[in-house]
Amino acid sequence: MLNKKTVDDLNVKGKRVLVRCDFNVPVKDGVITDDNRITASLPTIRKLMNDGAKVILCSHMGKPKGEVKPELSLAPVAERLSEKLGVEVKFAKDDNVVGENAKAAVEAMKDGDVILLENTRFRKEETKNEDNFSKELASLADIYVDDAFGSSHRAHCSTVGVTKYVAESAVGYLMEKEIEYLGNAVENPVRPFAAILGGAKVSDKINVINNLLEKVDILIIGGGMAYTFIKALGGTVGDSLLEEDKVEYAKEMIFKASQKGVKFLLPIDTVIVKEFKNDALSDIVPTGLIPDGWMGVDIGPETRSLFTEALKDAKTVVWNGPMGVFEFPNFAKGTEAIAEALAHIDGTTIIGGGDSAAAVNQLGYGDRMSHISTGGGASLEFLEGKELPGVAAVQDK
Repeated sequence: MLNKKTVDDLNVKGKRVLVRCDFNVPVKDGVITDDNRITASLPTIRKLMNDGAKVILCSHMGKPKGEVKPELSLAPVAERLSEKLGVEVKFAKDDNVVGENAKAAVEAMKDGDVILLENTRFRKEETKNEDNFSKELASLADIYVDDAFGSSHRAHCSTVGVTKYVAESAVGYLMEKEIEYLGNAVENPVRPFAAILGGAKVSDKINVINNLLEKVDILIIGGGMAYTFIKALGGTVGDSLLEEDKVEYAKEMIFKASQKGVKFLLPIDTVIVKEFKNDALSDIVPTGLIPDGWMGVDIGPETRSLFTEALKDAKTVVWNGPMGVFEFPNFAKGTEAIAEALAHIDGTTIIGGGDSAAAVNQLGYGDRMSHISTGGGASLEFLEGKELPGVAAVQDK
């Protein structure tokens, strides 16, 4: 599946290796609140350190849009990395990212040292993939390693442009694992193969649905996007999330599923409320009979049973998107039921980043899943069958 050079193919001793990581982590008042992405980057960093490389890490955080925003500095990441690696990760504070301070820090490195550059998006060129910044990044290094799956669907300087100006490039362990799991699931799944799609919008997942209908045995749709399908079947959805302009598309997908022999499951009952808040008065009604003034916020108990039953014999499952308004504990039961069902499946379970990953981790089922993707948007594009620019740019074996 992956015919790319990996860190295992490199001879890095004494060489400067620029590693693009995904350190786009949530920070509140200068403290990192979820460091999963940092932990996920450690195997690649340790491998390069142990092999005597001079390891130069880079990443973006948030959307500073080419301006220096102190609250989006990577300084807290350097601290957390130092704790986890047990060695000092020097932070090359430099508003220009590759300015005099960063160059001096790289110049002073010894074999096995690790430094972290400032947020790559402090430079406006980064998101436009402009050559001048790509060249500056490349000037720091002999080898480039891309381990940022979560950013691989973006063609930026630090994910794509830089590869043109270094002698050698490879993917890191995290990138390799992501592509292996997602790639095998889509191209060579052990069957029955089930996909569960949730979240708010059909429009975000149009191409995913279309592509997966070519490959899966079971497709389950929940969350806000389900109401557009319910409407397509002639149901009433009250004030629930609805994309009127996608109703025809939903009809086509339902027809395509029947043509392909795919078991296509939609919610049969829905938890509804009049007010969008956790302690709102709620009721449960058949999905296609939601009265005006009410909106669906979660799948109902019969649907939970239906979906769980359909999944119990699956051998490969991909899940992307919650079944309801997961951030309200009272309306998280559907999402929790799916997480629990997946924890008990005897097969490969792949969680496609974002809210589904948060749900699984919060419920303590993280270690029961085969793979939790670090990239929501990237995993979706992968499931659409698109080539990811960050992967394509790395040298083949």
